[in-house]
Amino acid sequence: MPAKEYGIFLPIGNGGWMLSTTAPHPEANYEWNKRAALHAETIGLDFVMSMAKWRGFGGSTDHWGRSLESMTMMAALAEATSRVKIWATLHANVHNPAIAAKMVATLQDISGGRAGMNIVNGSYAGEFEQFGEWDPRLGHADRYEMTELWTEAVTRLWTEDSVTMSTPYFDLVDCESRPHPATRPTLINAGRSQEARRFQARYADGAFLAAESLDEMRTLSADVHARARAEGRVCKTYSMLTVVQDETDELAAKKVKEWGAGLDREALAHMRRTWGIPEDQARAWADGAGGEAAFQTPYVAGSARTVTEHIEYIVREADLDGLMLIFPEYDEDMLLFGETVLPVLRARDEVAG
Repeated sequence: MPAKEYGIFLPIGNGGWMLSTTAPHPEANYEWNKRAALHAETIGLDFVMSMAKWRGFGGSTDHWGRSLESMTMMAALAEATSRVKIWATLHANVHNPAIAAKMVATLQDISGGRAGMNIVNGSYAGEFEQFGEWDPRLGHADRYEMTELWTEAVTRLWTEDSVTMSTPYFDLVDCESRPHPATRPTLINAGRSQEARRFQARYADGAFLAAESLDEMRTLSADVHARARAEGRVCKTYSMLTVVQDETDELAAKKVKEWGAGLDREALAHMRRTWGIPEDQARAWADGAGGEAAFQTPYVAGSARTVTEHIEYIVREADLDGLMLIFPEYDEDMLLFGETVLPVLRARDEVAG
């Protein structure tokens, strides 16, 4: 059985992944992200990944109101690191495929073959309306059709001397992009819809999935694996997990309570509105939300033993190939995780293998 892969979601937007006035608040600056990437490399994580964000959610925390650009930052981190995989995010609805192909090929060269591209196609209209890159005529299925053609164009530009394509979304005429990457960069996609899973099976090397329950995650993971096999491919599945670790379960639970008490309800309501939820419903939901809504992903809180057992359980039961981890306290928590949890996970992987 292949070893599981573990990485981190970098805090490229201010506030990281906590919607709270009382939680640790990483700033959107390079030094913070560089420290996190170097910690990841030092403790033996497999990858670091950053999102692409163009507009935040306001509130008292100005959540994600300040963010760095993913590709630029990851190029710098490729130079700062030597082993960990470097996965940046590009929006297919923003970047012309010829530009994207050249950017990622450059990142692959800088990183010595460690580059990956997380391909997304936009879901928050407000992010793209502000600079004229949102087409309201395109539904969800249309955006994935565009993304499939876009990915085909990028991957052809990595291997062919000239590419000509005419599509409803972009045109390439005798388009060149050299030098070609020596090895194809890793392709990642996050999504759970039918269209997303079809795309992941056909094009991606890794799929980031979200679910409402462990049973649903197992179903989604199995579906992506099966679809990829039917295509004669392998697509690994991952999910996200926030880690709140302390010496005891009680101390970790205390952190969760303290951070939840500062839930930024205004930012939470605005986030829901960007998902297309009507204003009054989004506001009512945010006003009634419990402190756990401060966490943007599922989380585990506890001692090293509790965290280890929880990670082993969900990865095994949901048939995942790995996890992308979030640490509210990137400095202290990552090092603690690296000392007490990751070595146990690695050792048990060796036994299982």
